[in-house]
Amino acid sequence: MKTFSRSDRISEQIRRDLAEIIHAELKDPRVGMVSLTAVELTPDYAHAKVFFTTLDMAHLPEIEQGLARAAGFLRRELGHRIRIHTLPQLHFLHDDSLERGASLSRLIDEAAALSRESEEEGEN
Repeated sequence: MKTFSRSDRISEQIRRDLAEIIHAELKDPRVGMVSLTAVELTPDYAHAKVFFTTLDMAHLPEIEQGLARAAGFLRRELGHRIRIHTLPQLHFLHDDSLERGASLSRLIDEAAALSRESEEEGEN
C-alpha cells in the first residue's frame, strides 16, 4: 500500500479544486477545454506549478495567457475552498507529455510495421 505525503494530498486537492473552478466559474473565453494533469508544490507551499493539457493546440498561446491572467482570481477562489497556511502562487505550464507519448507510440508502431514488412520480404 502506498502512502501519500501531505504535500501530495494538498497538490491533488489543489488540482481537483482548480479544475472545478476553471470549469464552473472562469468566464475567460480563451480558456476553453483544459485538463489539469498535475500540481507540483514547492516545499514551502509558496508556489505551485499547475500542468495542463488541451485538445485545442492551435490556440495554446491564448490559453496560456488566459490562465496566467486568471491566476489571481483562481488563487482567491482556491483560498475559499482549501485551508492551508500559505496559499501558493499559481504558475500554469503546458504538459506536453501526452503529445510526446502519442508521438513515441506512433514511432514504435511504424518501426514494428517496417520490421514485419522486412520479415515478410525475407520469407519470400
